[in-house]
Amino acid sequence: MQETGVHNGAHGADKFGLKNLKGVNWNFGAPQLYEHALRAGEAVLSADGALCADTGVFTGRSPKDKFTVRDATTETTMWWGGNQSITADQFETLYQDFLKHAEGKTLFAQDLYGGADPSFQIKTRVFTELAWHSLFIRTLLRRPDRDALASFVPELTLIDLPSFRADPKRHGCKSENVVAIDFARKIVLIGGTQYAGEMKKSVFTTLNYYLPDKGVLPMHCSANVGPAGDTAIFFGLSGTGKTTLSADPNRTLIGDDEHGWGKDGVFNFEGGCYAKCIKLSPEAEPEIFAASSRFGAVLENVVLDEITRKPDFDDGSKTENTRSAYPLESIPNASLTGRAGQPKNVVMLAADAFGVMPPIAKLTPAQAMYHFLSGYTAKVAGTERGVTEPTPEFSTCFGSPFLPRDPSVYGNMLRELIAKHNVDCWLVNTGWTGGIYGTGHRMPIKVTRALLTAALDGSLRNVEFRTDPYFGFAVPTSLHGVPTEILDPVKTWADKAAFDTTARKLVGMFQKNFAKFEAQVDAEVRAAAPDVKLAAE
Repeated sequence: MQETGVHNGAHGADKFGLKNLKGVNWNFGAPQLYEHALRAGEAVLSADGALCADTGVFTGRSPKDKFTVRDATTETTMWWGGNQSITADQFETLYQDFLKHAEGKTLFAQDLYGGADPSFQIKTRVFTELAWHSLFIRTLLRRPDRDALASFVPELTLIDLPSFRADPKRHGCKSENVVAIDFARKIVLIGGTQYAGEMKKSVFTTLNYYLPDKGVLPMHCSANVGPAGDTAIFFGLSGTGKTTLSADPNRTLIGDDEHGWGKDGVFNFEGGCYAKCIKLSPEAEPEIFAASSRFGAVLENVVLDEITRKPDFDDGSKTENTRSAYPLESIPNASLTGRAGQPKNVVMLAADAFGVMPPIAKLTPAQAMYHFLSGYTAKVAGTERGVTEPTPEFSTCFGSPFLPRDPSVYGNMLRELIAKHNVDCWLVNTGWTGGIYGTGHRMPIKVTRALLTAALDGSLRNVEFRTDPYFGFAVPTSLHGVPTEILDPVKTWADKAAFDTTARKLVGMFQKNFAKFEAQVDAEVRAAAPDVKLAAE
């Protein structure tokens, strides 16, 4: 076996059970991985130097193909209401078949950290079949100093083999595509998909399982910090604006997707960003556009002009879920430490496809827990396989597919942290206004940014608020530079009766969804629910 690159020779691929490999390329940097990916025909170059790859059939995550081993420990600690199980024997069979499938291949290996806080990070080794996948995960996780690689011993190991085909009867899964996690052995097996995002989300899921026991709330959120040290957290599912809104030129970016909140404040799990780039433009998102248009960026399913090789970010013919992965250092005002103090503001982002939610609302702590557990948004086209247009969705804790523990674990931790640190909480609609999806239009990003700026700098506290008659939260009635009518959604609808009907329908959906949590929360949180009886007649 030929091995190249820097690694711990005493803890090599054989320790994982890999044998009869043709070779292992250890901890290659971007230049070497570019060379291998281009030579193998895995990817092409854009005019600006980004590496562009197609992910084939899978252009998003496939939650129905994700499984966790059910054993004596996970039987009582896992949230089986939101997770699928396989047996330890099925996982072992899958694991051995992965090892057999890898024989004769040259793999790429990266030794990385999941988490910027040394007290809570997990040492992660990732074996990949594709060079561009190795570059992707090297970009998305945190990279150790070079001198740490010689003694690196992984706590978590992922093996990613897109050419592997699972057998549902043999492996206990549902299709040829599989993501399987064994928390006891700290092993993740990914096969049958070229969508690289499965790797990073598997590390996130693992941290979501282990960190609550250490007093850290793992969060599907972006985060930034202002000049005065005022940290802000942005919860939201893919496509709701986490990456866009946290990339603020006047604030320092901590990270765009996954963080922990503990005794010392907030820390990023990652070393890079993974931005949706459909309709990406230098005018609306200059930092992300620049980071996606240079050497070191990995573009997924982005259409290139055949002659100029310039990306056409407006072309969604392959998928609406076009993506750009780039290192944090590509953002001029990013925090390279990935750490910041205790939050002053928590923002929950919802892409309301019904068009009845205001662009911003202030939440009480009880309302914050209610909306955190509800996790209302719209699934945006392409984020998951089979989703072709925005669909109303309740994803608890704004990250249901990645929650191995019961949602109440995360909800109670959030409420306690909000109370302990006197955090202001906001609900922001980045979805539709003026009508439902298909009739109205997306909330103008300038409006969202103006309202968020006022919330984060404290000036929004001082304006007049009204109580929304449908949802019960406080909504500002005016803000300089923001059209007054957009703050009151009914005024943006031509058909007021249709607005009332639609708003009542959404309130009912909230109530129906939250029924499963009512026994796990106190009366104050139950009282924070939208109440259709409050709605204006």
